[in-house]
Amino acid sequence: MGQNNIKVAIIDLYNGEKNEGMRCIQDIIKETDAKHNEFKVVYDIYDTRLKVEIPDKSYDIFISSGGPGDPFDGEGKEWERKYFALLDTLCAHNQNDNPEKKYLFFICHSYQIMVRYFKLGTVNRRNSKSFGIMPVHHTDAGFNDPIIKLLPEPFYAADFREFQTVQPNAAKLKEIGAKVLCLEKIRPDVDYERAMMAIRISDEIMGTQFHPEADHQSMDYHFRQPERREHVVSKYGEKKYFEMLELLDDPMAVPFTRKIVLPEFLSIAVDKLRPEYSKC
Repeated sequence: MGQNNIKVAIIDLYNGEKNEGMRCIQDIIKETDAKHNEFKVVYDIYDTRLKVEIPDKSYDIFISSGGPGDPFDGEGKEWERKYFALLDTLCAHNQNDNPEKKYLFFICHSYQIMVRYFKLGTVNRRNSKSFGIMPVHHTDAGFNDPIIKLLPEPFYAADFREFQTVQPNAAKLKEIGAKVLCLEKIRPDVDYERAMMAIRISDEIMGTQFHPEADHQSMDYHFRQPERREHVVSKYGEKKYFEMLELLDDPMAVPFTRKIVLPEFLSIAVDKLRPEYSKC
């Protein structure tokens, strides 16, 4: 059975900051494992920003986490050089005729780094910090994506960021076959470009600006922090704050996004990696 195991590497970019994201990612992997009797879905964690730990290419699936701060913080640092070298290796592997591809999912901070790495657009600081539960809208490509198409229009997602990815590089997107899958909420009251909220690089590689792993427990933790509550109330008003709390309990809002995006990504990867056990 051990030889059939699917190995997942969780790349931790939280830089030692207390967070709920890592627990949520692990919970989803454990749920995926529980669906299979013929093999195990196992994982290891690599503390990349803080300890310069980098997985090797022996893993089947790589999930790169969110994290605090500036997505350019790693420029010139050892951890980012090694991180980009890993991406070089995995992309080269997938471009060759290897029967088993490598699957990569990038979340929030990692997503911004992904956009930098592939040169898919501009990564810059937002006019103001986004924090809360926000509507996200499909693009035409999103309506046809095997994962994003399963979400309602619009869908709701946990959105925590000071930076954004805008000004999509159409030439580069076309060159590598990447697709922008969704955009941030419509803001008719401000004259700002809407940020790209998810991009699919290939059948095996995608990333989201939002936190698809966020669950009720993690969001409740964030919203109950006094400074976080004050931020939402001061920016959006108390009514909006309570509306966001209600969305935590709406089964078609954040819980549905959590149920679909990362679990479906893992399910597709597992079925492709172990087709002999696929239930499809």
